[in-house]
Amino acid sequence: MQMRREEIADKLKDILLSASDDPDVLDKCTEDAKLQTDLGLTSVNMLYTVIAIEETFDIRFDDVTVTSFDTFKDVINYIEKKLA
Repeated sequence: MQMRREEIADKLKDILLSASDDPDVLDKCTEDAKLQTDLGLTSVNMLYTVIAIEETFDIRFDDVTVTSFDTFKDVINYIEKKLA
């Protein structure tokens, strides 16, 4: 069963909330939000996020690095593609 884009975004927001040092990160999570500048994710936060995404969605990141993603939408698109 394919997960809807909204479901992916909601799960990703939960992951970002636990990874981020910013309690207001959910308010900033728009598709165009930049992971590092808008959401304030550090390289350590990003590493945690990647691991949590792999566990939550049961996918593996291949041929990408943490810096392969610029925006929240980039991550959603990647997860959506891996789940298809």
